[in-house]
Parts: sequence; structure tokens; C-alpha cells
Amino acid sequence: MIAASAAVLALGGCTGSDDESPSKSAAGTGPSVIAPGKPGEAAQTLSAEEAAKHRAEDDSPNSADRAYARMMVEHHTQALEMTDLAPKNAGSTQVKRLADRIAAAQRPEIDVMRSWLKTHGGAGKTESHDHEAMPGMATEAQLKKLRAARGEAFDELFLKLMITHHDGAVTMATDVKAQGNNLLIEEMADDVIAQQTAEINRMRDMS
Repeated sequence: MIAASAAVLALGGCTGSDDESPSKSAAGTGPSVIAPGKPGEAAQTLSAEEAAKHRAEDDSPNSADRAYARMMVEHHTQALEMTDLAPKNAGSTQVKRLADRIAAAQRPEIDVMRSWLKTHGGAGKTESHDHEAMPGMATEAQLKKLRAARGEAFDELFLKLMITHHDGAVTMATDVKAQGNNLLIEEMADDVIAQQTAEINRMRDMS
């Protein structure tokens, strides 16, 4: 995935303006998508087919893309904070292996998103209200409890918090697929949905 992402990233700066959009109203099958209009103009409702064509012609990042990348960097960073506790605190080998897989997937994704943000002018610290609004994030009290837990107690709390955390990431990825415009962000969101949904199912089986 990273190789493919890097290839798309290299092309990301070559796109044009994101102000162009089809003039006709939504038609056809599939779910409709809201496309922002030009400044001062109303947004348009496009069919799924029209939205795909619009993005294929011009995938210039919009505010939803940048917000997603900034927030997902922090979201993934918290997941790594939780997985880093597993080698010493977990009682189950299965939980330790799961934590390793999560970390191995999310570390490189953080690097790709940070690189994307630098390229597209979105590099900057996420505002505190964004952090609080991110779905699935563990509270400081929950993280403190996780740090203190050992063995089976750690395993149980880790799975509970990580399932919630993954659910939040899937929600964010689903939202940016509807609101964003950049192909690389959409590709990363697709990966998050597929991978973390599979991990949620695995963790529920382990709980």
C-alpha cells in the first residue's frame, strides 16, 4: 500500500483547481455525494458516478482531506501508545501479536500522512477541539488505567479500548470518503476501513 501511496503522492502536486464540478444535477444510481461549489455558490449533489468522474479529473485536496490527515496522525499515534504497552503488560501472546500487527500497519501510515500534509500545506498541529471530537479516542484516565494493568486485566482493557478506537477510525475514514476530494486520502481511507474492520472482528472474537 505504501508504495502505491507514494506513487500517488508524487503526482498529487500536479493537479489543478478543485473548483470545477459538473453543472448538471445528480442522476443515475448509487448514493449521492455533496460537492462543494465555488465561493459564494451552493454545493451540488452528484451521483456516485459523477463524483468519481469529478475526482478523476481533479483530485485537489480540500479542507476535509487535510483535516482527516491531521486527525488521523494523532489517532494512529494514540493507537501506537497503546500497542507499545503490550510487550510488557499483556498476558496473552495473541494480544501481543495483535498489537505488533497494529503497530506495523499504522507506523508507516503516519509517515505517509505527514509527508502528504507537508506536500499539500496541511502540516500543523491539530487543534484541541479536533482532538476531543475525534471518535474512538481513549481518555487520559483510560490510558492511565491501561498503563497500570497487567496480564489478563490488561488484555481485556486493551481489546475494549482498541475496538472502540478502531470503530472511530472507520467512522472518520467513511466520512472523508464522502466529503474529501483527494485520491490518495481516499485510498488510505479505504485501507483503514478494510484493515481495521477485519481487526475489529478479530478482537471481538478474542474478547
